[in-house]
Amino acid sequence: MVAVADTSVLSRTYAAKTRSHVDPNQEMIGLGAANLATGLFQGFPISSSSSRTPVAEAAGAKSQLTGVVGAFAVALLLLLAPNLLESLPSSALAAVVIAAAIGLFEFADLRRIFRIQQWEFWLSVACLAGVAAFGAIPGIGLAIVIAIMEFLWDGWRPHYAVLGRVDGIRGYHDIKRYPEARLVPGLVLLRWDAPLFFANAELFHQRVLEAVEQSPTPVRRIVVTAEPVTSIDVTSADMLAELEQALRESGIELRFAEMKDPVKDKLKRFELLERFGAANFYPTVGAAVDAYLEDHSVNWKP
Repeated sequence: MVAVADTSVLSRTYAAKTRSHVDPNQEMIGLGAANLATGLFQGFPISSSSSRTPVAEAAGAKSQLTGVVGAFAVALLLLLAPNLLESLPSSALAAVVIAAAIGLFEFADLRRIFRIQQWEFWLSVACLAGVAAFGAIPGIGLAIVIAIMEFLWDGWRPHYAVLGRVDGIRGYHDIKRYPEARLVPGLVLLRWDAPLFFANAELFHQRVLEAVEQSPTPVRRIVVTAEPVTSIDVTSADMLAELEQALRESGIELRFAEMKDPVKDKLKRFELLERFGAANFYPTVGAAVDAYLEDHSVNWKP
């Protein structure tokens, strides 16, 4: 874990400085191959170095040939003058490393992160504190756990919107952002801006029923504009089946628009595509609105 974290951080840092591209997969292949080889010959574990790399870069290194030259120089030093650096204070070597590595501290970037996304700033501070207090591996693990918790929190309470038509703007838009938007009588267009999974399935169910209750006209059909929905799990699939049945018993039709094909494939595996009806999945929101106006003979100008 330390080797992977060290290598990925260094490669991204210096790729940004030199404006070059780094393939993380290729980095891991190289790291794994090197460790496999050194394991066969009882060598030391292979990794990048957050001390040697800054020193080499500060000295003007431009390519991987630096490591070969450095190894050759060390070999010559050991053979020809093994006692040359015997009296060199360790503090002098430490000063060289510190002076070269100080550039890895991105204080300006931390200020920028604090200004635009404070939770990411505090995540980095928590990671730093975890590494300082518990060591590298527990600190990195703590940061990963916090990041996963934040991801689940965002997915648990995602943004959603009831859509309406705004004169002069193509498409359908959030009525909270555009209070002047016109609603289709008897139709609710609900956009859900997140994958559907176990953590937010019940919330989605509640939001649909709330949208129906808050509609200014009796609702005949609700269309879920599902373009932002990138995935669906078994829990949310069961929720959709229950929601469809509850709406049908209330005389309300459930339809979908702009759902991605991989998500529709999952609904097919969950045996919901046939239950909802393949014809009830519209390619666009406009097509869903046109179908509603035709099916219920509603006189409304898009």
